[in-house]
Amino acid sequence: MESSATFNRALSTVFSFQVMLAFLLGLLIWILAWGKNNDPDIWWHMRNAEYLIQTHHFPNHDMYSFTAAGYPWINHAWLAEIPFYFAWRAGRLAGIDLWISVAELIFGGLLYLCWRSSGNLKASAVACGLCSLLAVVSFGPRTILFGYACLVALQIVLERFRSRGRGPLWLIPPLMCLWINTHASWPLGFMVFGIFVASGLFEGQWGRIESVRWSRSALTKLVVTGAASAAAVFVNPFGWLLVRYPIDLGSKQKLNVAHIEEWMSVDFHQPRGKIILLLFTGLLMMALVRKKPWRFAEVGWLMLAMVMGLTYVRFLFFLAIIAAPILARFFDFIPPYDRKADRPLINLLVIGSLLFAVIRYFPPPSEPVEEEMLAKEYPVQILQYLKSHPPAGRLMNEYLWGGYLIWHDRDLKVFIDSRVDIFEYAGVFADYVDLVDIKNVDQIVDKYKIRYVLFSAKGRLTRLLEHDPNWKAIYRDSLSVLFEKANLNTNL
Repeated sequence: MESSATFNRALSTVFSFQVMLAFLLGLLIWILAWGKNNDPDIWWHMRNAEYLIQTHHFPNHDMYSFTAAGYPWINHAWLAEIPFYFAWRAGRLAGIDLWISVAELIFGGLLYLCWRSSGNLKASAVACGLCSLLAVVSFGPRTILFGYACLVALQIVLERFRSRGRGPLWLIPPLMCLWINTHASWPLGFMVFGIFVASGLFEGQWGRIESVRWSRSALTKLVVTGAASAAAVFVNPFGWLLVRYPIDLGSKQKLNVAHIEEWMSVDFHQPRGKIILLLFTGLLMMALVRKKPWRFAEVGWLMLAMVMGLTYVRFLFFLAIIAAPILARFFDFIPPYDRKADRPLINLLVIGSLLFAVIRYFPPPSEPVEEEMLAKEYPVQILQYLKSHPPAGRLMNEYLWGGYLIWHDRDLKVFIDSRVDIFEYAGVFADYVDLVDIKNVDQIVDKYKIRYVLFSAKGRLTRLLEHDPNWKAIYRDSLSVLFEKANLNTNL
């Protein structure tokens, strides 16, 4: 009898309602993440990690192109590249699905944060599920996910400190040190921390917004933590140059911000924009109808996240992390979890049914399937041709294909890849933008002494070269076309 009771308790724990909700959220993340292994940066990230591991030196200049060769460069995500490289070595394309585990970890932490904020696990799961639709913009093998993982960890520490009057603030300086070495999004951490500290410098209530002043000891701890965190970001292989990098990004990389899709503003005519409109409308309506107090820090965080998320699509994930705990508290009309109504066997049945559906309709992609997916985005088919017919001159390639080419063909020097910073500083990206817009094509080809052009079969430049007698197509597949200059008049 005792062993039977122990088994029943174990069954109730393993298949409790809380576990089922966490499983459902994880399942949603998996479905949204399925097949998103096509980030163009992952290839040169792994090439950097390979160089570091093999030589024990950090790449500090361009080694992969002929247009910016030797140009000084800061590898701002060096630490986040290493897990992806080892994951590739362990499982190739399936290995870099490691990023899904990072995304699951982020939303697991966010679920906990929402529960801490609302005390309602059901409402927390619903809020996280809705916000995952915003976060999907950054799903893929991207180093920024490590930054968002640091952000969630930071918020958990701050929430524990706010609610209990104490918390492991000592974790924040090493967390910021980890963050700056994994991604350049670390200033978000200081913004969130700064708003948190500033919100407790005064006390009062303004309508439904309220603020409580920090005690002297709490404020002292926060100031010391902030100072230690500011010092911690200088613990990196590049020193102050890495600390300065986000400033350079905002002030000097104008073409990057103007032309790269993830730096563009939200388009409210697209489905993503409509989801954001619904989110904001829902928040506004709940703020008007439900008499819930707003913490001053929450207002500051949400305003910051809204401005950044609406201005730059890449920060919608940031908005999702900030909005989820607020939504969870407003979703208090959702009945809370009732332990007496929990039915482990029903939970088991639900989990089993969903697991079967996932395996049936969203199985882990096999290597051939993932290669087929990549072939729709990258010049997979031409690789063998390039290796058996090495270009006898400089090759101009499409921007999104550069990283893929340098990872798979080590002898090839590309025209450009998705390290936009170095190519903007070297003036190459401006020329590439003109090429795409069919401006000064002949002058740019002559400037860089181009003999070959590898572009999308449906691109404007491809259509132009197809009708230019000075160029001939020497290779063609469903995705790409390789041209060679027929009347070569450049000094190679």
